[in-house]
Amino acid sequence: MNTPNPTLRAVRMGMLMSQDDFARAIRDAGQRAGHPNDATKRLVQRWEAGDVAAPRPVYARALETVTGLPIASLGFTGIVPTARVGEDGHGGHDVEPSVEGVAPPVAAASTQPDARANYSGVWLSRYEYYSSGRDTTYVCQHHVVVLQHGNRLTVRSLPSASTNPDSPLTMDLTADGSVVTGTWVEQTATDGYYRGARYHGAVQLLVEPTGRRMAGKWVGFGKEMDINTGPWELVFRDASTTQATLARYNRPPE
Repeated sequence: MNTPNPTLRAVRMGMLMSQDDFARAIRDAGQRAGHPNDATKRLVQRWEAGDVAAPRPVYARALETVTGLPIASLGFTGIVPTARVGEDGHGGHDVEPSVEGVAPPVAAASTQPDARANYSGVWLSRYEYYSSGRDTTYVCQHHVVVLQHGNRLTVRSLPSASTNPDSPLTMDLTADGSVVTGTWVEQTATDGYYRGARYHGAVQLLVEPTGRRMAGKWVGFGKEMDINTGPWELVFRDASTTQATLARYNRPPE
């Protein structure tokens, strides 16, 4: 069974392009680069349906030109992604997004306030971080409840809904149009690798035009009191906050 490619679809929709528009842009990019291709609406449909695990190089180059993103970040299952960790020269580390973890943000359509936007509901929180002690990049996920009061968003993880057991997460955010900025706090498990340490920092996210995904970066300190950064995203799951809905999501994300 093919695995659909929701990442590519989200990127295309974030660019406010139909499948026809996207195919035309792919053809135009190839023509300008001197590497013509035959992209069609049907090919875009096959990419998004997962019928094509990895595009041919001529299409991959055009896709990167049109989206402004590396091919490894466009959700194709035949592309093997790697998270890139760079030292910042001051003892900290910066984690670049990987496909398996957090996809890069798609440019928001506008920074003007939208009074109609309401982000209350259940969301999937997902961020990446580098553990210098284990020399490995990890992805941490929580099902969280977002409650909106005006332009203020409070984010609280459900009790049993983390891939890191007993590590509750909270965020306090402010929405300014399609830009969301605020702080985060995570209390790690007492019997886990970080032995109950409390970490906190800042985060800034861009809301995609669909209003169903926010993506950006966090900043925070590490065990050695160095400053680290990495990708973070919130992906919409359910508008309901009833007890029945919360009970359904009160489990570790798959």
